[in-house]
Amino acid sequence: MCRGAAPSTGLHKARSIKTWMSEFGVEELDRPAQSPDLNPIEHLWDGLERRLSRDYEGFVCSLLLPEAARRSSLALRAFNVELAQVKDSVSQKTIGLMRMQFWKTVVEDIYRDDPPVQPVSVELWRAVRKHTLTRRWLLKIIAEREKDMEDRAYRNLQELETYAENTQSSLLYLLLETLGVKNVHADHAASHIGKAHGIVTCLRATPYHSQRRKVYLPMDICMLHGASQEDFIRGSREQNVRDVVYDIASQAHIHLQHARSFSKNVPDAAMPAFLHTVAIEDYLERVRKVDFDVFHHSLQRRNPLLPIQLYFRSWKKTY
Repeated sequence: MCRGAAPSTGLHKARSIKTWMSEFGVEELDRPAQSPDLNPIEHLWDGLERRLSRDYEGFVCSLLLPEAARRSSLALRAFNVELAQVKDSVSQKTIGLMRMQFWKTVVEDIYRDDPPVQPVSVELWRAVRKHTLTRRWLLKIIAEREKDMEDRAYRNLQELETYAENTQSSLLYLLLETLGVKNVHADHAASHIGKAHGIVTCLRATPYHSQRRKVYLPMDICMLHGASQEDFIRGSREQNVRDVVYDIASQAHIHLQHARSFSKNVPDAAMPAFLHTVAIEDYLERVRKVDFDVFHHSLQRRNPLLPIQLYFRSWKKTY
């Protein structure tokens, strides 16, 4: 007989969890609702160091949101990190798919006001209740991350953009909801910013993936310039490899320009959701300065001035 601790509040009495405990013979040890070792926000902040290392820029951006949306933004970004790290943290695809199924179940439980005893789940439930977040965006993020478990390169740039739209743009739509913004121009801007973010993330992760003999850059652009996956695995700095990076980075820049074309019609209240453009722009400028050498050591260092740049952009209410 195994034993598991659970607080006595109704919030932590999720039917799916109680059924699982019953089936596997886990004895529930009752704990008071305010038990410090069961306080979800304590656990969330205890795990903050890991989230900082995975999404430092997103964390800093969240701190600059209005107080009413800040905690919910952190919950959404923690949820995104939990999903993003599945692919790299499992040795078998089946295990990864099981974890994705767990999060699908979590989302359904959240919208039944019956979240499981899991720190991020409870914080996400609070965010959903407070801002009436759209379930479709949460499920779309999970579904796209699940498809990404196929562990292959994107066939073309459009496929990468679709992935970015369904993950990063969906997250931005949710952030806009936490800010109480319902505006078609803000949605269009979020779509393009999300695509730019996803493209830049793919570029930034190239050295990390190459060390593990994996390449996810769009195959059509690699073929166009005669660059093979082996070139990236070897960390080649030849011109054809730089040309691939230039083409991909240029597409991210185009999406930023498109997003800014809506700025005159985007309400000021939406601007905090788009602060990540500072980090996107910073990487694109730095990769340009090293002549699109994606393996240059300077690109692996964090920009120490980023928090100041984010604060200044927040003060100006621009993206």
